[in-house]
Amino acid sequence: MSIVTLLPFIVLIGAMFLMTRSAKKKQQAAAQMRNEMQPGTGVRTIGGMYATVKEIGDETVLLEVAPGVHAVYAKNAIGAVLDDSEYNRIVHGDDEDSDSDTVVPDDASSLTEAAEDTEAVEDAPKADLTKKSDATDAAEGQKDGKADGETDAK
Repeated sequence: MSIVTLLPFIVLIGAMFLMTRSAKKKQQAAAQMRNEMQPGTGVRTIGGMYATVKEIGDETVLLEVAPGVHAVYAKNAIGAVLDDSEYNRIVHGDDEDSDSDTVVPDDASSLTEAAEDTEAVEDAPKADLTKKSDATDAAEGQKDGKADGETDAK
């Protein structure tokens, strides 16, 4: 056998070796991440649920899904361990980067104050948004003395 005949097999074996090596590295990184998990950290499960770690066992993890609601999961079901800031941003909607000073009022007084400011806009003539064909159909309906949908059948 010549080297030219063996070359495709060597390339195939090399590619398989590289693929399995990268997959093994990913598995080791995921296992290390799960082993470094501490109670009180936020996690995302492989199903997409966000929770807080309460207790860690050998093969299981006790997660607090909501205040007072606990669930036991396998360690392999933890997809990612999140930083506190990322967990709070996703779950609680906290946005530390937001510099807007938007104030939401507790009552409807701000809605009535805005209406007083827009009285000049209300005096403007209103645009006719109906289609011309709808207007002519409505006029024809009035000529027959029938409302929309009425027929002669009884």
